[in-house]
Amino acid sequence: MVDDRIRVAMLHGPGRPDADGVSDYVTHLVEALDGVGVEVTPVPVRPDADRERWRAATARAARRVRELAPDVVHVQFAPSAYRFSGQPGLLPWRLPRRVPLVTTLHEYGWWACPGWLPTRLWSALERARCWDRESGRLVPASAAVVVTNPGHGDVVHARTGRRATHIPIAPNVVDRVGASTAGARLRAELGLREGAPLLAFFGFVHPVKGLRYLIEALPELRRDHPDLRLLVVGGFTSQALPEREARAFRAELTGLAHRCGVADAVTFTGHLPAERVSAALHAADVAVLPFTTGVSTKSGALLAALAHGVPTAVTRADAGDDGPHRSGAVAVIGARRDSAAIARTVGRLLADPVLRRRLAERGRAFAAAYSWPRVAAAHRDLYARTLGRVDA
Repeated sequence: MVDDRIRVAMLHGPGRPDADGVSDYVTHLVEALDGVGVEVTPVPVRPDADRERWRAATARAARRVRELAPDVVHVQFAPSAYRFSGQPGLLPWRLPRRVPLVTTLHEYGWWACPGWLPTRLWSALERARCWDRESGRLVPASAAVVVTNPGHGDVVHARTGRRATHIPIAPNVVDRVGASTAGARLRAELGLREGAPLLAFFGFVHPVKGLRYLIEALPELRRDHPDLRLLVVGGFTSQALPEREARAFRAELTGLAHRCGVADAVTFTGHLPAERVSAALHAADVAVLPFTTGVSTKSGALLAALAHGVPTAVTRADAGDDGPHRSGAVAVIGARRDSAAIARTVGRLLADPVLRRRLAERGRAFAAAYSWPRVAAAHRDLYARTLGRVDA
């Protein structure tokens, strides 16, 4: 019998799934692809020690790919996943040229390596498809480029003239059987009286997530809701925020809560397993994601909150990435980096149960279109087209 499964070597950064969003995505994707007839071997680009350079780690990953002799090589790219090293961008020169390369861009549109080259020169290199300011040779050398949101696709097209394939992500935590009951138990563990409002933030904690402004909004919100609590669900240490910086940022937020007089209202859970996250989302009355760069469907945390039916308040995404806003699935915070704007939007939600119920219904309906089986099927079809297996 001929095995027609597509064999993929998937290169990704060294972070653990509990400390890196892209690695968490890869874990979900590999499992989902197995269900649609794609055999994936993850290949981390991982320095053995702090002293080892990324060049050696990249060379070792490329050797592993050649040993595997896959049908397709797929690189998951985000600058922060590789600690902003330019070495992964050189992978196409190390990989077998006869094997099609696919690159997924998880972060795009804001970085350049090296950063001192003028924009005019970058534009000429990108239009000629010689080099990409963010991914090195990855975008120019790829048979297909994947983006997780329309905004990144617009930037790729503007820079290179090529069209990327848009494959959305899916919720990074799915709604679990029994999670609603577990959510009620969690409220009891937190000592919440019946009817006391609980806000939830979910995701890796990082300065760009806007938690400073959410904490600063709590005193205003507690004037009308004295028993209000905030649950910050997520770890601080990540590929984007190393341990020393993570400790300093947690201390900063803790100090801010004390200065605002709301230290008793804020609970930092740290990283939680998926079942506890699901319980926390069910426990919450409102989810708040006040990211300083706006919130779009490239956020697995947003999709998880919507899939759990939590009324969710978010900062507005840039044009092209505003699907949840246009669909009415979220409440839009009127300004970024603005505690007063957060207080107004969240206060309106807490005061209006009908609005919360409508957002919960629309959020679930919106998130239903984002599932791992759909993501996997889209990848399988892309691989098949890249290999010329149009009937696959």
